[in-house]
Amino acid sequence: MNDPRKFKVLVLWADNRAANYGLRVLASGARSFIENALPGKDVSVDFQDFGPGDSNVSFGTKSILKDALRLDGPIKSKIRQYDLILDTGAGDSFADIYGLKRLSFIAYAHLMARFLKRPIVFLPQTIGPFNTRVGKAVARTSLRQASIVFARDTQSAAYSKEMARPVDFAATDLVFALDAPAPTSDDAFDIMFNVSGLLWFADDHVDSGVYRRECEKFVLEAIGAGRDVTLMAHVVHSPSGNDDVDACRELSRRLKERGVIVRVVVPDDLQTARASLAASNIVVGARMHACLNALSVGTPAIPWAYSRKFVPLLGDLGWRLAVDLRSDSSAAERTVSLIGSTDWEVEKKNVAEIRVTAERRLTDAALVLRGFVIDRFFPSSP
Repeated sequence: MNDPRKFKVLVLWADNRAANYGLRVLASGARSFIENALPGKDVSVDFQDFGPGDSNVSFGTKSILKDALRLDGPIKSKIRQYDLILDTGAGDSFADIYGLKRLSFIAYAHLMARFLKRPIVFLPQTIGPFNTRVGKAVARTSLRQASIVFARDTQSAAYSKEMARPVDFAATDLVFALDAPAPTSDDAFDIMFNVSGLLWFADDHVDSGVYRRECEKFVLEAIGAGRDVTLMAHVVHSPSGNDDVDACRELSRRLKERGVIVRVVVPDDLQTARASLAASNIVVGARMHACLNALSVGTPAIPWAYSRKFVPLLGDLGWRLAVDLRSDSSAAERTVSLIGSTDWEVEKKNVAEIRVTAERRLTDAALVLRGFVIDRFFPSSP
């Protein structure tokens, strides 16, 4: 029998309407995760990104300034409506690699939740790195005030322990909480190549000139090896521009100038994106959730990693193939070589086992969350 009390949950840094399908994964995955943790409970789940998104307010600079000196400010008023705050970390934003401004937004939300006596749970996410004194101080404060901390890989768990807050459980990414779709499109794809606008247009993580060169080189070398390549956007129609759609189209123009025509796939929604990935033989991409979406639907993937979030998470699941853009200056050549290697033939047989492992970890993590919520909010429940 359902408990008559509606339990209200706010999920931070996730958005069902985001241009970035990775944030949509976090939203859908978080909803599935909390519903699996609390079967039979009347649970209401809402989402809050840095901007408004699914919410009617933002948690950015303007809202913080309005909120700071008011008991009924927009952020406090929002948080006050909920019993429990779940923080996704936007996957990998609980770090200072994206700058202290973004970290300050996260820290302020944590501070207000604590002020209002709302428990915070860190959903599975990358924790760290923090390379600044301010970043490390913020990290320690936020981690210590959390009721539960889930990491999504063992390296993040180790890092959290260094911050004097051992995690409660090392799980995996929330993408594996989503149902795996069957391919719904009549199209079938050989190599689906996700081109990241984050790396194409800026040098914040890797040299954008090198990245553009390697993207073009990969397509040419893969086609030269007898493969068919389709470009895919995983961040689409971003209001700030310079997203994956722009990057894919610019690469397509460059290739056309060299006499090579490739298809560009711009999915309308997360479900379409996952169905297209399920209809592919191989996925190569620099957006981690493009690769995780692929693996979660049974398609082998080769990530082009630009930070430490990739390899530990995938390695924990038993997936060993990745190219590190920070250290490998020949990403294209390395990737084409991997696809034709004996290691590739061995590893791609393990994709089904990856989902089994991931689902088991998320099930165990859900039990941890269930125990906390039942003890705190429903102590009379069986």
